[in-house]
Amino acid sequence: MSTGSSETPETSKPTPEKALDRYECRACGYVYEPTKGDGKRQIPPGTAFEELPQGWRCPVCSAQRGKFQNIGAAGGASGFTENVGYGFGVNTLTPGQKNLLIFGGLALGLLFFLSLYGLQ
Repeated sequence: MSTGSSETPETSKPTPEKALDRYECRACGYVYEPTKGDGKRQIPPGTAFEELPQGWRCPVCSAQRGKFQNIGAAGGASGFTENVGYGFGVNTLTPGQKNLLIFGGLALGLLFFLSLYGLQ
């Protein structure tokens, strides 16, 4: 039976877009985020890195587009994709969750250390 549509179920599914990937300048560390665009060079929000004008340069250090490296989508797990399945589950944490885990552990250790003074 035909539904009258030329789309097949495979093409109608939303696919993950690489347009959400962020790119980091290897020269200065500036991160181009497509959701924010580049206000300094009048690039509107939602512009993918691949769609930037050919003459676009880093707004901080003026490095060429070739100096940028894909660092993945915002909020994704940090690290290499092939290593996410290893370890004790911390490889799937986002950078913010890892910071909370590390600094929370340090704060807890400091509290335990300071509580030793209460024993005297």
